[in-house]
Amino acid sequence: MDLSMSMVAREASQGISPGLNGLPRPVPPKVAKKPKKAVLFFEVEILDGKTREKLCFLDKVEPHATIAEIKNLFTKSHPQWYPARQSLRLDPKGKSLKDEDVLQKLPVGTTATLYFRDLGAQISWVTVFLTEYAGPLFIYLLFYFRVPFIYGHKYDFTSSRHTVVHLACICHSFHYVKRLLETLFVHRFSHGTMPLRNIFKNCTYYWGFAAWMAYYINHPLYTPPTYGAQQVKLALAIFVICQLGNFSIHMALRDLRPAGSKTRKIPYPTKNPFTWLFLLVSCPNYTYEVGSWIGFAIMTQCLPVALFSLVGFTQMTIWAKGKHRSYLKEFRDYPPLRMPIIPFLL
Repeated sequence: MDLSMSMVAREASQGISPGLNGLPRPVPPKVAKKPKKAVLFFEVEILDGKTREKLCFLDKVEPHATIAEIKNLFTKSHPQWYPARQSLRLDPKGKSLKDEDVLQKLPVGTTATLYFRDLGAQISWVTVFLTEYAGPLFIYLLFYFRVPFIYGHKYDFTSSRHTVVHLACICHSFHYVKRLLETLFVHRFSHGTMPLRNIFKNCTYYWGFAAWMAYYINHPLYTPPTYGAQQVKLALAIFVICQLGNFSIHMALRDLRPAGSKTRKIPYPTKNPFTWLFLLVSCPNYTYEVGSWIGFAIMTQCLPVALFSLVGFTQMTIWAKGKHRSYLKEFRDYPPLRMPIIPFLL
């Protein structure tokens, strides 16, 4: 027996299978397994923002957990405070953390202290808008049809002889029907809810002004505008153009945000000419909204409508300035020529 055969026999007796040409197979070196990296968990302590009383202690919280997930964990120990009702902050007097904020990216250690504030009972934005807008639509029609106990028995269910009164009813109804449909099919809300108490304030504003202006426009002693049909036609053109512009902006803003997303992007003009106002202002939807009510005020020549337009313009200016500041803070390349609501002025 030659040397190679004796080696094969010896290797086989040791449990090593022979390789090609009768030579033993090389034994592959053992690769050392890398030890698994230990997961670093966080501890989250939630205190009452007013009394500093400890409300909850969460152990072994994943570092990539979001504030929304922490709210859900907090709700398990305090079911009366559902997530939409919670405001969690790093400082008792600081700003509320966003639901999408990630725990490990916050300026906290492995033991994080968050402060809780109760936002009160909440209601969905859709419900709020539907209530706000359905009210004026219904209230205005009560005055238009002159239901009993408004203008006196002899005027019950009578009709005005002035064309502008009927035109005003069509414009007012169109505006609020448009708003209702946009709420259901167009708007995408970044916040799902708002405090329940706000609905009473908002409804008082919308419903009250609707009743006030409707009372005078549909009054049996109402007098048409000073410049007659020419004034009405000009005002109607302003109203229609601004309503189309407002709808166009709402559609453009809707297309910026995918359904179910809170993504924010810089709005830019599209091929629709009504969106070209984005070149000059940050919130052209408010610009068109104010323009619509100015047109309605010119059409009816009614003081309550003018006051409603002024109050609305004041509030929308505040909102527009806030959004404009947010755009400037969030986007470094935000167009510098834009103003909040009025081109070149405001």
